Order: sequence, then structure tokens, then C-alpha cells
Amino acid sequence: MMSRAFVFASESVTPGHPDKLCDQISDAIVDRMLEEDPLSRVIAECAIASSILFLSVRHASQARFDTGDLARSVIADLGYTSAMGFNARDCTIMTSIQELSGPPYQRLDIDQLADDSALDTVLASHNVTAFGYACGHTPQRMPAPVATAHHLARGLDGLRGDPEFDFLMPDGKAQVAVAFEQRAPTRLHSVTLVASQRTEGKPDSRMLETMLCERLIRPALANGSPGLDDETRIFVNPEGPVIGGGPALHSGLTGRKTAMDGYGEYARHSGAALSGKDPLRIDRVAPYAARHLARNVVAAGLASECEIQLTYSIGLPRPVSVQVQTYGTARIPEETIGEQLEGVVDLRVAAIVRRFGLQHIVQRNAGTLFRRLAVYGQVGRDDLDVPWESEDLVDSLREGHWGSAE
Repeated sequence: MMSRAFVFASESVTPGHPDKLCDQISDAIVDRMLEEDPLSRVIAECAIASSILFLSVRHASQARFDTGDLARSVIADLGYTSAMGFNARDCTIMTSIQELSGPPYQRLDIDQLADDSALDTVLASHNVTAFGYACGHTPQRMPAPVATAHHLARGLDGLRGDPEFDFLMPDGKAQVAVAFEQRAPTRLHSVTLVASQRTEGKPDSRMLETMLCERLIRPALANGSPGLDDETRIFVNPEGPVIGGGPALHSGLTGRKTAMDGYGEYARHSGAALSGKDPLRIDRVAPYAARHLARNVVAAGLASECEIQLTYSIGLPRPVSVQVQTYGTARIPEETIGEQLEGVVDLRVAAIVRRFGLQHIVQRNAGTLFRRLAVYGQVGRDDLDVPWESEDLVDSLREGHWGSAE
């Protein structure tokens, strides 16, 4: 258990970080397959080092496209174009593509299941324990450290479009440490930016720190809660200049940044990767469902902080356990909250997919949704129209607690 006063740190990275590059390539493949064939089943994994990228794609899909060309287009979009040690044109791409059938690659149209009992035929393909979390730190109901880190990482990447910052490479990182009292954020303890640049000494370290403080750190955090104060420690490239960055400097792997995909380790998350998987995979679907429940519990005022645990067992359609943890903030017993949630939401695998419209969600979002989710968090994304961030259960949960007459 955390003490009454503590400091908690989380990090985020820019889209050009090698791990996130791999996540985006994997999810770009998922997007393309679902766009062309909404019933596609796919697991796409990517590894990258130096100038070599390896793709492993196992699928059951009617979609047909060149995965290598798609990977190069993502690499180019992220800014790795030429003369950078690693670039879209010259990197070697090795692929292993397998077309499979049968569980867990059986193509199935959830919308065509005739009746409610048919949803029971869609089973969890393996054991999964997933977590969802929400709190009142931010309007997105996300923990302050990771939300602030995402905000800074976005800003750092955005500076690359400014001629004054044409020296910046696509690879960067933001780390934020927040001081807490009784689990409430009180102040920013420290902020760290790691920014890669094309050449050493242009600008020098002191000038780089000044530029990033003036153009990013102070404006971005001036009105935050918590915001900068006189005691906040600010670091820019604390270990010295980062020249080149990206895959030429360090390797990448799909699913390595699971903490920043979720809650920055402030709350629990499952160890499984979210990126590179079709939306019938229980280890991708369940974390979205758990986040949806947690966010609605907080939005309904039943607790100011909530973690939902969903455990699915192989060969069963619904979770074998639904647990609620509110860290002492619940207005009603946690067991009652769990009962209310199970009363208003069907947590069977197929029911979640149908309720969220996951098989057609890519087509409704211009064909790029999962790739966009691969950076800056898979949850807490009010910038995207994703159903697990909807607070559509609030009225039902409030009625269940206070009574419909209120």
C-alpha cells in the first residue's frame, strides 16, 4: 500500500520511438485488414534494430496488400525518410506471413449471430486477467503522471513541424513525476524530456534546454493541475546529447510499452500487448471493457477512484470473476458496485464486440483507428471516438444506487 505522501513517475514516448514505431506498424496492419475485411482475424508483431525490420503476421483474412510496403509508408510518415541512419527507403524488411484457419483464427460475424444464446458460442481463446482504471485527476479520468507525460510527448513531436526545430529527430521521450498526498496529486515534482537531434552541437545542450522550456514545457504545463512551481525540477537530455535516435540507436518491439498504453503503472495492467491484434482477441477487448466500466463508476459518482478486474477462462464466454477496487473512495459497498455493473453490461466476449461495434470500428474511423491508438495511450483518448471512453452507463448506475425517483 502506498504511503500518504509519495512521488509517482510515468513516461510517454513520441511516435518515432522504436517500440512505438513497431506498435504502429502492427496496428496499421490490423487497420488495413479490418478496413478491407471486417471479419479479419490477425496477430501482427514487429521487431526492429539498426536497419532491419522483421514482421510476423498470422491471419485469416480476405484482405490483400503488401505488408512491407505498408510498413515503409508508416516509417516514412513518422519522419524516417533519408540520411538518418534508418529510413523507409533503405531499411531491410523481412516478413513471415501465415494464413491460418480454425480457432483462434476463425472468421466470425458477430452482428449475424441470430439470438442472445448464440453469443455464448464465442469463447475466450485463452486465460486473461485484464484491468481498467479511472480517477478524478484529469478530465479524461486518467492518472496525472501519465496524462501529463502524454501531453508533453505530443508537444515534443509537434515541434518537429516548426522550422526553428528542424534539428529534431522523430524519437523522443517525456517523463513526469508527480507528488501525491493521500492519493491526490499536489504538485509536479520533476519533468524530464529526452529529445534526439540530427547532429551534435546544433543546438548545444544549454540552448536546447532553453528552447524546449520556452516553447514546450512552460506553456504546456502553465495551467495544468498540478502545474509547474518554483520547486519543479526540469531536465532536458540529462545524460547528454542524443544524436540520431530511433532504430539506429536502440531496438524496438511490439507490445513493449504496455504501461504507457494504459495507466503509466499508476494502476495495474495486464502484461499482454494490445497492439497488433484483431478486436475479437480477448486480451485486447477485455482491457477496453474494464476501462469503460471503471470510467463510468467514477463518472456516476459511485467512487472517486476505481479499478476493475476482469478474469476470463479459456473456453468460457463470460468472465469468471469481476472485481472492484475503489481504494476507500466508494460511496456504496464495492460488492454492490460489481453487482450493478454486471446488471447493466453484458461482459461476454461477443457482447462486448457487438456493443462497441469493434468489427466495423476501423471503417467508421477512416481506416486508421488502431494505429492512432498505438501512441499516447489506448485508454483515456477523448481525442478519438472510441466507445470504451463513453460515459453512457452513468444514468443506469445512478438509478441503481439512488433510485429512479430521484
